[in-house]
Amino acid sequence: MMDSKQFFDLCKRSKRGKKIEKGDWDLDYITIPVKNLVEKYDLHWEKENLIPEDPEMFGRMFEAAKELITTVGMYNMSTKKVIHFTEEEIEQGLHDMSTELVMGEGKDAYILVPRGIEDEKAPAIWAGNPGCPTPENLYYEVVKSVAQEPIIDLLTCGSLIDVDGHKVKNGEVTEILAVRRELDYLRKVLDEVGRPGMGLLAAESAVTEIGDLAAISEGRLRPCDSHLVSFFNELIVDNGNLLRAANKLGYGMRNASLACAMIGGMAGDAPGACLVMIASIMAANLIGMADYHLCHPIHITDIATTSRSCLWLQSVLCQTFATKAPALIVCDLWPASGAMTKELLYEVAANAIVVTVSGGHLEGVGATAGSVPNGTGLEVRFMGEIGKAVAAQHMTRKEANEIVLKLLDKYEHIFKAPGSNWGVRFDEAYDMETIQPLPEWNQMYEEVKAELAEMGIHFL
Repeated sequence: MMDSKQFFDLCKRSKRGKKIEKGDWDLDYITIPVKNLVEKYDLHWEKENLIPEDPEMFGRMFEAAKELITTVGMYNMSTKKVIHFTEEEIEQGLHDMSTELVMGEGKDAYILVPRGIEDEKAPAIWAGNPGCPTPENLYYEVVKSVAQEPIIDLLTCGSLIDVDGHKVKNGEVTEILAVRRELDYLRKVLDEVGRPGMGLLAAESAVTEIGDLAAISEGRLRPCDSHLVSFFNELIVDNGNLLRAANKLGYGMRNASLACAMIGGMAGDAPGACLVMIASIMAANLIGMADYHLCHPIHITDIATTSRSCLWLQSVLCQTFATKAPALIVCDLWPASGAMTKELLYEVAANAIVVTVSGGHLEGVGATAGSVPNGTGLEVRFMGEIGKAVAAQHMTRKEANEIVLKLLDKYEHIFKAPGSNWGVRFDEAYDMETIQPLPEWNQMYEEVKAELAEMGIHFL
């Protein structure tokens, strides 16, 4: 694994060579090369086949991504220079990827391992409303609604938008307070639900490296927890990202790489965005010192991970690593809909099915694509039930694809409908005293669950 000397050497590379303006990077290093590689490697997708069974295509996708990252490298927006990687370094990074990672501690420890295609091994249920901006007066209750669900394995959370009545601002004192308050709430909730050692992906309130550094304090983010080391679109870092990655040195917490490749953006349609995201993961093994990888595609207009092209990307990325370089791939579920809408549950089901049969782990649910605090523990429970059922019944990709197409018929209209389908806030879907779903929300869940059972999900 990479040591501090090797990482420092990589960081120094972004101070060498000629300066490149970001606009030139986007066009000359991303748009044109990716378009050429998509054509060279014959990468395409079919809108009715969202879970393809094409190992030759997975191989071509993998090689295209390696060619991209070794040819163009990664752009440091702070220095306006490029960090270059050799093919040998990329290969070594792939070879050194974690294949067993202990998250959490004691009786609550969970061991993350790579999953295979159509794997009977259950995916990890990494539960919460990742990144969702949440007011402090709802924060504890939202987190508890998730943490109390027995089906979950690991916990994540949204970000605090205010602390003690003060709006949180990036790089200011309030950001430090928000990060520490977030972790205090998480620790309190885990103690109350009897799972104090559960592993976390946290410090979500840290927008800057200042907040990320603030997470490292006694009783808050432990070495057995994780934080985000995110990149910018596409294949871009800044010095703040490098500081986040370096935060683990001498401490040991896990780095979760995150590259939200944009479908319909500079990399083009789903195949181009997929190869960019795979290239980002290859780079994150090095410049991000990643312990595991988050797969979070974003559609340029639909945003949510439940759009057809995002589902296809997550499936292909998971299957590509499962066949070419087993890795810890955790897929974000960010549906467009919110609490008290059946569409939210249909979206969760479709996304969970795709990821599970393709070899990924599950993280979410980021209801309303992380826009407003309209997420609850109920759809998180549903994500876990779907993922574990699909794995246990050894569902095939063909069977999964048929179910997902039926689910798309039930929710895809929301992407073109006027307005949003955000539903209601947490406190309008849950009883704030008992932290249980209101009868209407629970009834929707039971009805949709029955529909999924008729489609072929064998709930445990």
